[in-house]
Amino acid sequence: MSNISRRQFLKTGAAALAGITIAPSTILGKKFGKRSPSDKLNIAVVGIGGMGHANINAVKATENIVALCDVNWDYAKGVFDEFPKAKRYWDYRKMFDEMGKSIDAVIIATADHTHAIITADAMTLGKHVYCQKPLTHSVYESRLLTRLAASTGVATQMGNQGASGEGTNLVCDWIWNGEIGEVTKVECATDRPIWPQGLNEPEKVDEIPSTLNWDLFTGPAKLLPYSHIYQPWNWRGWWAYGTGALGDMACHILHQPFEALHLGYPTKVEGSSTLLLNACAPQAQHVKMVFPARDNMAKVGMPEVEVHWYDGGLMPDRPKGFPQGKQLMQSGGGLTIFHGTKDTLICGCYGNEPWLLSGRKPNAPKVARRVTTSHEMDWVRACKEDKEDRVECNSCFSKAGPFNEMVVMGVLAVRLQALNKTLEWDGKNMRFTNIGPDETIKTVIKDGFTIHNGHPSFNKTWTDPVNAQQFAQELIKHTYRDGWKLPAMP
Repeated sequence: MSNISRRQFLKTGAAALAGITIAPSTILGKKFGKRSPSDKLNIAVVGIGGMGHANINAVKATENIVALCDVNWDYAKGVFDEFPKAKRYWDYRKMFDEMGKSIDAVIIATADHTHAIITADAMTLGKHVYCQKPLTHSVYESRLLTRLAASTGVATQMGNQGASGEGTNLVCDWIWNGEIGEVTKVECATDRPIWPQGLNEPEKVDEIPSTLNWDLFTGPAKLLPYSHIYQPWNWRGWWAYGTGALGDMACHILHQPFEALHLGYPTKVEGSSTLLLNACAPQAQHVKMVFPARDNMAKVGMPEVEVHWYDGGLMPDRPKGFPQGKQLMQSGGGLTIFHGTKDTLICGCYGNEPWLLSGRKPNAPKVARRVTTSHEMDWVRACKEDKEDRVECNSCFSKAGPFNEMVVMGVLAVRLQALNKTLEWDGKNMRFTNIGPDETIKTVIKDGFTIHNGHPSFNKTWTDPVNAQQFAQELIKHTYRDGWKLPAMP
C-alpha cells in the first residue's frame, strides 16, 4: 500500500487531468492512428484583432483555443477578454518555446510581411497551419512554404475562403465541361483599396503606444520609425508590410482563373499604375500576365492565356452584349470575366454568382471538390486525418503556394514598371531573364506637387539609381533583419 494521502492523491489526479486537457491530440493520433473527429485540436492564434478573430469564431465551438498572440494588445483586447483561459503572448517565438508541445495547430492572421516566417516556424515544429491571404510577401517565401508543406506533411490552408465556395466549384465545372470553349483572356478587377494608398512616407515620428510592440510588428522587415498611420490596419498599403489592393483581393479574385485554367508560372508580366512611390502602393494599377499553353483536358483545350488585373477604380471594357444599365463590378467588390471561344463567363468576388453572357444555364457534371462546412473547419477536418490518406483542403499549400506566386508576381510587375519593358519570367528558377546586368532603376520617394500663384509645380524626390537586377532580386527574396531567419529550402 502506498503511503500517499487522500489529499495528495486528489491533488495529483487533478493536475494530471488538467495536463490531459492541454495535451496535444497528436499524441493519441501518433499512437493509435487516425484521430477521431471528436478529438479537439489545441489551437494557437497569432494576430487576433482582425481576420484572426473571424477565423477563431469559425472554430471555437468545437476546438480548444489555448494561446493567443498579438503585437497590439489594445486592438486585441476584446479577443483576449473573450478567451480568459488562453495564454497571452506578444512574441509568437516565446509562445512556441513555452507551449509548443501542447499546440496542435496554428492560425496566422498577422500583417503580410510576417506570414511566411511564422508559418515556416510552425510547420517546422510539426504544427498544422491556417494562414491568411496573401500567403506570403514574396515569391521565394511562397516557394518555401510549398516545399515545407510537402516535407513536413502537416495540414495547411490559405485563408481565401472562396476556394471552399460553390461559386468557385461552378466556375471550374463549367469551364472543365467546355461550356464556354477555350479561354484566351481573363479580366479581373476589385473596388479596393478602401484604405489610404499613394501616400508619401511619413515625415513625423510618433510616440509608440505602450500597448504596441513596434519591434515585433516589424519582425523581419527593416525597422522604420513608428507612425500611427501604419497600425493597426493601414499597413496594407505600405510595401514594407503589405501588398496593396492586389495582394489583399487577388487571392479571392484570381483564384478562380488559377484553379479553373490550371495556371502555373507566367512567362511574361508587365504593370502600370498611378504615381508609383518607393514606400507606398499606388492608388490604382493594371497588371498583365501571360501564361503558356497547358495540357488539354478531356472536354476543353488550355491554350496560352492573358490574365489582366485592375484596381483602384480602373476597370476592363464592358464585354459586347453586356446588359445595359447593369453594373460591371459584381458581388463582393470583385469581378472576373472569362473570355471563351464559345461564351463569356462572369462572376464576382470568391467566384460568387457565376453566369454566362449568353444567358444559358449550364448543367455540367459536379467535378470540383465540394466543402460542406466552413473553410476553417475543412482545415480542422484535415488536421485530424493521417497525412497518408488525408483529403487535402481546397487551398492547401501545394495549391496556394504556387497560386500566391502568381499574386505577388503582380506586385513585382508594378514595382518594376520603370524598366519600361515586358518582363520575361523563369518561374522554375525564380528570376527575370531580360533584366540586363547594367540596367538601373529608381523610384519616387516623395511627390512634392504644389501650386504657386496658380501654376503647378511637379517636384518629385527620387531615389538614387540602383542596379535593377539586385532590386528585383530583393523583391523576389527579401533580406531579413538580423535576428529573423527562415528555415532552409527543403
